Amino acid sequence: MEETISLKEIFEVLKKRMLLIILLMVGAAGISAIISFFVLTPTYESSSQFIVSENNNQTENVDINEIRSNVEIINTYNEIIKSTRILDEVVDELGLSISAGALSNKINVSNAQSSQVVTVTATDIDPNIAADIANTTVEVFQDEVPTLMNVNNVNVLSEAIVPANPQQVSPKPLLNIAIGLVLGAMVGVGLAFLLEYLDNTIKNQADVENRLELPLLGVIPHVKDEDLVTSQFNHAAKKRRVRGEFDGQTKKSV
Repeated sequence: MEETISLKEIFEVLKKRMLLIILLMVGAAGISAIISFFVLTPTYESSSQFIVSENNNQTENVDINEIRSNVEIINTYNEIIKSTRILDEVVDELGLSISAGALSNKINVSNAQSSQVVTVTATDIDPNIAADIANTTVEVFQDEVPTLMNVNNVNVLSEAIVPANPQQVSPKPLLNIAIGLVLGAMVGVGLAFLLEYLDNTIKNQADVENRLELPLLGVIPHVKDEDLVTSQFNHAAKKRRVRGEFDGQTKKSV
């Protein structure tokens, strides 16, 4: 027999385990906040841009069909910028204690589709070093392009600068806390339904009929101690009231 669950039963399960769900949400959000503020190291970004213009040093005898498009040239430039030849010089100029391969992981080169503007973004735990890496990478690339490609068509569009109050790009505490709340809620709801599914105790009349499939002959209510005290008090009061009425009737008859 296929079991179904109604919307009311779902809300009853959530209401029953609401404290558990809230505790998991608060716990997950707290862990996310602790990791974001005290464990993870903040990182900063800084970007420098250059533009790839048409090369004016080409001779008139060069066939125009042999000249690659600007987009193809930019794609080549993107690879050259992160090459060991360029980054080794950047490491030497800045006196960095990392290798060219490690520096490559700190640099991202991108450009919009069909755009001649290339953006070099550097990431570091120090915003000043991030700006120096971005600017130095573009400068070294601009100096090396004429030798590597026999062209001189790279011009700096904007240099990377460090703002007065640099904002970290990672980690993002508010986003991490929000993710923690969502994950905590999901785990809490799932755990609530799992506990409800594993709970096979008999709690009410419906459980007897549905799970045991037996007819219900009678119900013995659970009486609390305070109910007994209240019942005894009411019974004693009733006896006094009856006795008073009986005494009054006896006096009238006499």
